[in-house]
Amino acid sequence: MEYFSQEYDVIVIGAGHAGIEACLACARLGCKTAVFTINLDWVGNMPCNPSIGGTSKGHLVREIDALGGEMGKAADKYCLQSRMLNLGKGPAVHSLRAQIDRREYSAGMKHTLELQDNLDIRQGEIVDIKQLKNGMWQIKTKLEAIFTAKAVIIATGTFLGGRVYIGDISYESGPDGMFPSTDLAAALKRLNIPLRRFKTGTPPRINRRSIDFSKLEEQPGDEETTPFSFDTKTPPKNKVSCHITYTNDKTKRIILDNLHRSPMYSGKIEGKGPRYCPSFEDKIVRFSDKERHQLFIEPCGLNTEEMYIQGLSSSLPEDVQLDFIHTIPGLENAQVMRAAYAIEYDCVDPTALRATLEFNEFNGLYGAGQFNGSSGYEEAAAQGLVAGINAALKIKGKEPLILDRGGSYIGTLIDDLVTKGCTDPYRMMTSRSEYRLVLRQDNADFRLTPIGYKIGLISKERYDKFLIKEKCFNTELKRITEKSIPLTDSLRRILIDCKTTPLERGCKMIELIKRPQVTYKALTPIDDDRPDLPKEIFEQVEIAVKYEGYIARQEQQIKEMRRIECKKIPKDIDYKSLKGLRLEAVEKLSKIRPENLGQAGRISGVNPADVAALNIILETL
Repeated sequence: MEYFSQEYDVIVIGAGHAGIEACLACARLGCKTAVFTINLDWVGNMPCNPSIGGTSKGHLVREIDALGGEMGKAADKYCLQSRMLNLGKGPAVHSLRAQIDRREYSAGMKHTLELQDNLDIRQGEIVDIKQLKNGMWQIKTKLEAIFTAKAVIIATGTFLGGRVYIGDISYESGPDGMFPSTDLAAALKRLNIPLRRFKTGTPPRINRRSIDFSKLEEQPGDEETTPFSFDTKTPPKNKVSCHITYTNDKTKRIILDNLHRSPMYSGKIEGKGPRYCPSFEDKIVRFSDKERHQLFIEPCGLNTEEMYIQGLSSSLPEDVQLDFIHTIPGLENAQVMRAAYAIEYDCVDPTALRATLEFNEFNGLYGAGQFNGSSGYEEAAAQGLVAGINAALKIKGKEPLILDRGGSYIGTLIDDLVTKGCTDPYRMMTSRSEYRLVLRQDNADFRLTPIGYKIGLISKERYDKFLIKEKCFNTELKRITEKSIPLTDSLRRILIDCKTTPLERGCKMIELIKRPQVTYKALTPIDDDRPDLPKEIFEQVEIAVKYEGYIARQEQQIKEMRRIECKKIPKDIDYKSLKGLRLEAVEKLSKIRPENLGQAGRISGVNPADVAALNIILETL
């Protein structure tokens, strides 16, 4: 029998990476919050790769931290190995990646939620959701408990309507053998929320003691590690090594001979899979000319022998998986502990959401994470944080937080989703940002910590430390701008060693650092008054100096973009009544409901002439 249990300000459905950030943000901003999960033992689970960060994803984690989120702190605490990727390229694409102890991370996140004031953490499957006449939201659990809230955040990950595929076998399931959420999917359809089917997958796990490591390439962590969180005092230590191996022609042949047994190719899987993280059988077909593919053998934790084979995602039958795994050097006798699988699930068309991640048609209902059509823990956490912040701000009667493309990768991620939509699981990449030289991972705190402090997620103590760092940066930049370096034998030797053009006279230190070949480290012998500052300050000053012209150009582009974004569009505007707009533009604008002229111009199907016409119309309103 149904019974009324409790009323909250915010209810979060799902305690994965999106749900964690959402419920913590709401609770920390003073809202009475509850988070529901199907199984309390799998809070913050990593059903796929036990890692956090990577190219562009590391940017997101640092931005989450700069705003006051939790993922970066937890990643530092439960780090097994840390590496900064792409150091051979420019600073815009340098990205931090850490191998994580997945069970310790999960347990630690659960404990963080348990200790958080204003937050109730509950095990329970949500089977129904509806909006009451007074605007409140009502949810019902499988045990028929009724809860109400002013706002609800849906962060269901891959559980919603989840179905697992392994060859000819398919069954309703969430990730890692968990129960799926089937009744909630039906309830959302009753609300006419536009759902569609996506697909993702995960590789097999093998027992460490069955691996011949003598045939693998060792991949150690960085000698000097960098934490994700700007608040982490001691950088994480490398506790393990990862390893690399390669597939071969035998692997390829087994997969091609059994392609008809893959549910992807037999037509059993309807959902659209991730473009940039395809199954291994899809790689073999798409890149048929490649003789081999690189695989990474990565540990899942210190207290388990499970090893993750990154790059070997598959939905082929278990017997085929065993056959092709045993063709791989070092894995000839591998004991498979968990078979690879594909999982199909329901998610929303993100163009039904605003930039706040609130639904256009449903006041107080928000979406976050894979429910919004994205892939990846980091993308999920970023959206969960923004959805949680905005739900709390709305309840408190404050202005929403809308991050734009010029200020963060988070803003780019959300704008891409709600404006352009996605036809396959969206993955963040540095190439998605037109301002990536300004949006570097090293300066995330400069861009976002003042915002986090204003919202209330960054403490006064942490903000004061940030202000000191900002002052140190400006003081050091001023010092090298004013410091004169005379032409001495020491300077001549440095210029020769750096293989750069010799000087005929002395110059300012900043002129030397502007040279691509010259670094702070190289100038140490002649920089006798260098202050004792953290290494990151010198790195940021050097980037600011070397890329000054490019940065200035992008900052001017951002300024122009924001000028257009300032032209707001009324929420209740009737596009069908406006003259001068093409039919396709009217259709797309009516569906997506852009908040400003800049966003309108980024909608597929809205051309420059439509934007110009809309601009003229807005001037007359």
